[in-house]
Amino acid sequence: MKLKVRSDLLYDFPAGTEAIISIQAAASPDQQILSENLIISPNGQFVQDLPDERGERRFRAVFSGETRIVYESVVDNGSRIPLPSEVLQRSWCDLPQGVLPYLTASRYCPSDKFFAFANREFGWIADGGARVHAVLDWIHANVDYIAGVSDSETTAERTFVDRAGVCRDFSHLGITLCRALNIPARAVSAYAWQLNPPDFHAVFEVYLGGGWWVVDPTRLAPIDGLVRVGIGRDAADIAFLTTNGPCQCLAQSVTAELAVE
Repeated sequence: MKLKVRSDLLYDFPAGTEAIISIQAAASPDQQILSENLIISPNGQFVQDLPDERGERRFRAVFSGETRIVYESVVDNGSRIPLPSEVLQRSWCDLPQGVLPYLTASRYCPSDKFFAFANREFGWIADGGARVHAVLDWIHANVDYIAGVSDSETTAERTFVDRAGVCRDFSHLGITLCRALNIPARAVSAYAWQLNPPDFHAVFEVYLGGGWWVVDPTRLAPIDGLVRVGIGRDAADIAFLTTNGPCQCLAQSVTAELAVE
């Protein structure tokens, strides 16, 4: 599927604010960047980092005052296949070394606190894809999508208690439960076609059968309409804007639509 994605960010920065921005489509094997453009005004100078081992691309800059950052690209994300129930889970000794960090607890995903619940609730289900689908079904049945009940400090443990949150909270809970079941899981930020209202979307990936599979615990956007941006252990690794001080958002718009042939 060919998608046109765009983010338009307008922020007011105190003089000399250093920033790391992650809004560019990832350079990963399953999505080809056909064209792209990045405009920063009034100061267009920035440092572009090369893609990391996960394909995420960041750029860095020093901002002062009112600044507009516009990124748009056309991406062919091929044909994303939904996670099959029959795909199998690998033993820890058979996992690639780079997958191991996604097995253990992280700042927003305290999976070590969920071993008993996860294994009691899902341990009887065949491991692999079927177990992940059971986790997704449980989240869908037990957690309400409600804006405003969580904030930037909300962990999966808090979401489990509140039984409500937004896409970031749903993904943190899904990651946490999967890791508690010994399934590697990692957070993903994405542009999402048909997401309403349009915004950056948080989903997650699980490592099964020798590869990563993307899943959306909110069920708000089709898997084949996602354009991956950032990848990390949790939201702390995939923020679209990280600064060394406070700043003010004046306006923000994020869109994803089918590209016109």
